[in-house]
Amino acid sequence: MRHVIALDVGGTGMKAALVGADGELLHRARRSTGRERGPDSVVESILAFAADLRAHGEEHFGEPAAAAGVAVPGIVDSDRGIAAYAANLGWRDVPLRKLLSERLAGVPVALGHDVRTGGLAEGRIGAGRGADRFLFVPLGTGIAGAIGIDGRVEAGAHGFAGEIGHVVVRPGGAPCPCGQRGCLERYASAGAVGAAWAGASGDRDADAADCAKAVESGDTRARAVWQDAVDALADGLVTALTLLDPRVLIIGGGLAEAGETLFTPLRAAVERRVTFQKLPSIVPAALGDTAGCLGAGLLAWDLLATTSEVSAR
Repeated sequence: MRHVIALDVGGTGMKAALVGADGELLHRARRSTGRERGPDSVVESILAFAADLRAHGEEHFGEPAAAAGVAVPGIVDSDRGIAAYAANLGWRDVPLRKLLSERLAGVPVALGHDVRTGGLAEGRIGAGRGADRFLFVPLGTGIAGAIGIDGRVEAGAHGFAGEIGHVVVRPGGAPCPCGQRGCLERYASAGAVGAAWAGASGDRDADAADCAKAVESGDTRARAVWQDAVDALADGLVTALTLLDPRVLIIGGGLAEAGETLFTPLRAAVERRVTFQKLPSIVPAALGDTAGCLGAGLLAWDLLATTSEVSAR
């Protein structure tokens, strides 16, 4: 059975799958990155995992994978196949596409940015299915974004498109590691909400999920923290939809797990802010933590389709 390898590399763990031509997950696996042993060990863990997946496919489906797709965090040069930088993995300028292709007996390999790859999956087979324009915004430790256009995700001229978390929504506000002050992710990420609620509640271990629960129970302090985050997020999203005019706005990540505790006030806050702009559908992400892996599989199948088209000319 023809299939591809899909790898989603995170800060501490990797999710992987063998994906059939119809998008079916034929086999799923997880493994640690081994980042505590350094960046070289992380790279070797990825290569070994991919080799094991190839062997599994050959044994169980009668042939090795036809291609591989891998999604990684940080700065990614997809065109050259280089994982340029990832602070949480400690690597710089890793020629990951070349290394993986060599370990996988020369099959083609597609390399993508983790958020854009997850956005590709959400846009094509998840919450944005059928939409010609979408914006995917995962609210996790930080905030990133993926701009979807006609079934693909826009990387930008230098690979930085979609970095909505670094849109300044509170000029002169909290300092951000990026060097600016008042960035969106300093106010509306799950990490920011958790920190604000820990301060307001006096519980140093409190996180964003705890804040959401307190909101639902009617805690006025939690409601104030939550509304500040929603207002900041709405300001950032209205800037984005003014520039991009998406048909669907997909919100994912840990903060979105609060469900309507987030989406009801967020939709209202965005609606209050729009004037001439067209209001997009604001919906929760549908694929959860499988989005990156499914997106990596799509990258691999797209690469095979492109290779076939070139060969046919």
